[in-house]
Amino acid sequence: MQAPVLVLKDSLNRESGNKVHYGNIQASKAVADIIRTTLGPRSMLKMLLDAAGGIVVTNDGNAILRELDLAHPAAKSMIELSRTQDEEVGDGTTSVIVLAGEMLHVAEAFIDKKYHPTVICQAYNKALEDAISVLDKIAMTVDVKDRATMLGLVKSCIGTKFTGQFGDLIADLAINATTTVGVDLGQGLREVDIKKYIKVEKVPGGQLEDSKVLKGVMFNKDVVAPGKMRRKILNPRIILLDCPLEYKKGENQTNAELLREEDWSVLLKMEEEYIENLCMQILKFKPDLVITEKGLSDLACHYFSKAGVSAIRRLRKTDNNRIAKACGAVIVNRPDELQESDVGTGAGLFEVKKIGDEFFAFVVDCKDPKACTVLLRGASKDLLNEVERNLQDAMSVARNIIKNPKLVPGGGATELTVSAMLKQRSSSIEGIEKVKQ
Repeated sequence: MQAPVLVLKDSLNRESGNKVHYGNIQASKAVADIIRTTLGPRSMLKMLLDAAGGIVVTNDGNAILRELDLAHPAAKSMIELSRTQDEEVGDGTTSVIVLAGEMLHVAEAFIDKKYHPTVICQAYNKALEDAISVLDKIAMTVDVKDRATMLGLVKSCIGTKFTGQFGDLIADLAINATTTVGVDLGQGLREVDIKKYIKVEKVPGGQLEDSKVLKGVMFNKDVVAPGKMRRKILNPRIILLDCPLEYKKGENQTNAELLREEDWSVLLKMEEEYIENLCMQILKFKPDLVITEKGLSDLACHYFSKAGVSAIRRLRKTDNNRIAKACGAVIVNRPDELQESDVGTGAGLFEVKKIGDEFFAFVVDCKDPKACTVLLRGASKDLLNEVERNLQDAMSVARNIIKNPKLVPGGGATELTVSAMLKQRSSSIEGIEKVKQ
């Protein structure tokens, strides 16, 4: 099955007037019709091929629409609408497209009556302002510390999705993760950066119920010398580096002229002394674990293993930032700038475990972690990808509630209230905009 290709009109003729308006409406309705069947409790999953040839099985509106290959500007703007909804809110990507399609469908009747599109848009904008004012009036404040309320709110977001069948599991994961990385900014403000400080690690195998939020971070790395370095350390002192622990090579081509045989040994000795000096600057702080984003030479590995220090090299920058947030360490660019305050002492356990065929390092049991990893287990890669999409939606909803704890009634009550108010408001509007309102 190929990714759907939507060809709406293949024409090189320039069009104007009502023809374009109708074309735009038809294109937008076509996009809405594609994902209409993925909305609601009886929604169906769609199976698509992505650009890389992999399978996407989902009923997430944004995930489906971003796989579409479109050649119409109005249809493309509908997809942007879905993407914006996903970025800002996390949930409602399908609803927003279906609603936009329906509003354009309703507007078609006014174009038939020769209403100018600007007039229609102005009336829609007025209706939007009035609707927002009504929502502000009927919104209730939510207690974000009440676990049961938060659980109910997040569950309402994933109830119609694939993971809805697993009960509270995903909602629990989402709330635990977002509350972990939340930072108080003072004056009642709270920042929750789920993109930077929450990593979702998908490991095929096991049951979905084995998924959990770690009180710390995990990453797909092993120690440099598994036989010589410890793989389990309690209450480790962690040093994080952003510099190579190997001899610095010349940036340009470097030539050295050696006149005597002993000069070669002198060069090698200079290299060794440079690396030894780097290692001694680090070892004087008595670390248990040294992690660097760059390379680590065999000689440095020897000095560390001799001192009983475990080392990990070539870690991603994003993972290093999360470890720093979790254990209270500071990432240092030069070993000679190290201070005692840069050493991370907040982690309770460092351990390397083998899951499946790969080794994963865990820095967990942290005292007050401001970053975390969500470990997802499941039967297959495709299932895990869909669980991750649902989890991202749930975390976005939890983040938005924490940042702005307000809630409007559900079950269609809000929509009916807005509808009744707009009908009442329309009687006080003069001119041709009245019917549109």
